[in-house]
Amino acid sequence: MNVPVQTYEQSLKLGVVGNCAFSALIDDRASIVWSCLPRFDGDPVFNRLLDGSDNGSHWSFELEHFARSEQHYEPNTAILRTRLYDEQGQGIEITDFAPRFFNRGRMFRPLTLVRRVRVLSGSPRVRVLLRPRFDYGRQVPTVTQGSTHLRFVGAAQTLRVNSDAPLSYLMSETFFVLDRPMNFILGPDETLTSGIEDTAIHFEQETATYWRSWTRALSLPLEWQDAVIRAAITLKMTLFEDTGAIVAAMTTSIPEAPGSGRNWDYRFCWLRDAFFVVRALNSLSEVATMEEYLRWLNNIVVRSNGGHIQPLYGIGQEEQLPEEILSHLPGYRGMGPVRVGNQAQEHFQHDVYGNIILGASQSFHDHRLFRRAGKAEFAYLEAVGEQAFRVYDKPDAGMWELRTRARIHTSSALMSWAACDRLAKVAAALKMPDRIRYWRERADVIRARILSEAWSDERQAFAESFGGRDLDASVLLMAEVNFIDPNDARFVSTVEALEKHLCDGPYMRRYEAPDDFGKPETAFNICTFWRIDALARIGRKSEAREIFEVMLKSRNPLGLLSEDTHPVTGEMWGNFPQTYSLVGTINAAVRLSAPWDTVI
Repeated sequence: MNVPVQTYEQSLKLGVVGNCAFSALIDDRASIVWSCLPRFDGDPVFNRLLDGSDNGSHWSFELEHFARSEQHYEPNTAILRTRLYDEQGQGIEITDFAPRFFNRGRMFRPLTLVRRVRVLSGSPRVRVLLRPRFDYGRQVPTVTQGSTHLRFVGAAQTLRVNSDAPLSYLMSETFFVLDRPMNFILGPDETLTSGIEDTAIHFEQETATYWRSWTRALSLPLEWQDAVIRAAITLKMTLFEDTGAIVAAMTTSIPEAPGSGRNWDYRFCWLRDAFFVVRALNSLSEVATMEEYLRWLNNIVVRSNGGHIQPLYGIGQEEQLPEEILSHLPGYRGMGPVRVGNQAQEHFQHDVYGNIILGASQSFHDHRLFRRAGKAEFAYLEAVGEQAFRVYDKPDAGMWELRTRARIHTSSALMSWAACDRLAKVAAALKMPDRIRYWRERADVIRARILSEAWSDERQAFAESFGGRDLDASVLLMAEVNFIDPNDARFVSTVEALEKHLCDGPYMRRYEAPDDFGKPETAFNICTFWRIDALARIGRKSEAREIFEVMLKSRNPLGLLSEDTHPVTGEMWGNFPQTYSLVGTINAAVRLSAPWDTVI
């Protein structure tokens, strides 16, 4: 098979725009290189991120004699602005956003991407390269032209671009002088109800107002506010509001390390990742995402009927997510394979039950919610808790989704303990003393087993599995879920052992034992953030702040993070933007910030 020649240099220096229905990733020259429609796990109609050859689909504004670019978000919004300048200093600005605002008593979030272009200076020449493809790049659409629109017709869907730009130039991809503002509205094959420019202006104004109002309601730490705001907005965009699911990332098959083959599809809802997203946003007093997610989670819990629950599902509750390799796509920087679907849906990962109950428990205590949970919901969660207790000491694939090794993972048992512990606390809120005793006894049983069987005298640390000796960063969650006092000598010793064996300077890897692909090469960002949290808890706050500053510098120019960081090059790897990493940014800022009363 002939491998396409890479003509586009792929990078994760990307911005993301979205509206909780779909998203688009845009590079620093205003090219849309990834966007899946009609939903996050759908067909990438722009796929240049995984196909850097001339076959890669994208939507670009190419400035003649391009010299440089700059890019920023409109403060406190998900509106992205990119400025391109030519060698004479002439420039244009491209504004990108997905409309999201309240309209007629409901949230308006159409499958629509708006691109607005204006002149900054001079008479720059530009051409528009609008090249969508369907069926993961295998199908070139038929293009038809109307009076003010182009239609891209495929076998499964048709897209329409309404524009007040010269359509002849769009069709021929001809350079032309940009002498006035121009607007492009990509969406379903539907007619606009008002003028193109009026629609674009109205959508931008309303979308800016929505995001500014949303941001204004956040309860922010005193320090690092811009970093927290950007992380929070991006986390919000990972919500698929139609069902309430939260995707782990918006991409598939970005390698965890160069040429590693660790390429996975993250465009689904992991119950573990979603819990951490909900918890991070709750810490900023943004509870609406939790309410949306609980709608989705309740469906999963009810349908399980107290039995096995998968670690992930499709965003429409799909159970079957068969994994396949798309050999026709070369992959990020030519580093395949490109995978669609995820075999982890077949796994037994026993921490999932704790993540469900942790994610739902606040709904029993928070008086701000439109609909607080009660005894009916508690009964469903008790069935999940029973399953957690049944499997807490059974081997599983663990939270790192090991494909060829099963053990009694400490992190899985820990989350089963958390399930029972939180059920006891919910029972207290519901004034059910018999259930308090029932779940407290079960929590105590699991806690005793973890303390005795996960502790390694040889390593002077809690190991990754019962009776094991290998180290794993996930045991740092012991302090975060209040399993152990962080000043307990065993936890302090564990932190020190992990630093010695898993850290490359400020960065932390997941585990030390080789897995299916060998030893991990890159640092897993959430593990570094767990280390930051642990250091702060055990009294090493100044060190925690230093490492946090390193992580802030590891973000891309727009303040976003992927899954992994290379400890030598500092380059980002893994799927993007990664919810775990953004969660870590928020949690660290909240943990480490000076209090507001120091300045007011």
